[in-house]
Amino acid sequence: MAAPTAPAARRVHRPRRAPSPGTIALYTVSALAGALWLVPLLWAFATSVKPEGETTVMPPSWLTDNATFEAYALVLGRGDILRWTANSLITTAIVTALTLVVCVLAAYGFSRFDFRGRPWLFTLVIGGILIPPQTLIVPQFVLMTQLGLVDTYWGVALPQVVAPVFVFILKRFFDAIPREYEDAARMDGAGAPRVLWNVILPLSRPVLAAVGIFAFIGAWNNFLWPFLVTNDPEMMTLTVGLGTVAGQYGVQYAQVMASAVLGAVPLLVVFLLFQRHIVTGVAGAGIKG
Repeated sequence: MAAPTAPAARRVHRPRRAPSPGTIALYTVSALAGALWLVPLLWAFATSVKPEGETTVMPPSWLTDNATFEAYALVLGRGDILRWTANSLITTAIVTALTLVVCVLAAYGFSRFDFRGRPWLFTLVIGGILIPPQTLIVPQFVLMTQLGLVDTYWGVALPQVVAPVFVFILKRFFDAIPREYEDAARMDGAGAPRVLWNVILPLSRPVLAAVGIFAFIGAWNNFLWPFLVTNDPEMMTLTVGLGTVAGQYGVQYAQVMASAVLGAVPLLVVFLLFQRHIVTGVAGAGIKG
C-alpha cells in the first residue's frame, strides 16, 4: 500500500503594499524633472522641422502644419558637418580610452599599494575636483603651443584626459573588492599587472562602463577647450563647428537646431545602451570596503 503523500504546500499570496506618500512624491518629482530635461531637446526638434520663415514667428508654437526635413538635408549635405562629427568621434575616443587607462592605474595604486604619504597624495589628487577647469586653460594652451599640438587631435584630447573624480569613483569600487581574490591569484604566481588585468578589471566592468560613459559625454560636449586649440576649420569638433554655422551664414534657426539634434543623437544612443551600467557603477562606488 502506497504511503500517503503530504499535501502540497499552498502558496500564500501576500497583498501588494501600497506605495508610501514619500515614494509617490519621489517618483512624481523624478518624472517632472525628466520631462523638464526633455523640453529643450523636444523644442530643438520641433524647430528643426519648421520652415525657416516660421522659426521666428511670435508667439512661438510647438507644432507646424508645414513640417519639413529640409534643414536636415541641408546640414547633412554640407561636408564640414560630417568632418566635424568625425573629429568629435576621434577626440572623444582618445579621451575615453586614455582616461580609463590613467585613472584605473592611479585608482589601483591608491587602493592596493601601501607607500609613504599615500593618504596625503590621494587627498591632493581629490582636491583637484575643487579647481575650476577654466583656471587651467592658459597654462594648458601655452603647453600645447610649445609642444606643437595646436590644431591636432592630441592637442584637443590630452588636457581632457585626467579627472580626479574618476580616480575617486574607481578607488572606492576597488576598495570594495575582497582581497581574497587577489591572494588566490598571487598564490598561482600572478604579479600586480596580471592581478589587475585578470581579477580586478573583470570584476569592475560596471564602474568601468560608467566612467567611460561619463568621459565620453564630457569630451563630446566640451566646447571651450576645442574652441581655443583649433583654428583650422578642418580640425574643429562638432560643438565648435555648430557655432560657426550661425556665425558665417546668419542665424538659420532650423539648420542650427537640426545640427544640435544630430549632435545629441550619439549621446542619446550611448546613454540608452549603457544606462544600467551607469547606475550600477556609481552605486557600487559608494560601497564601503
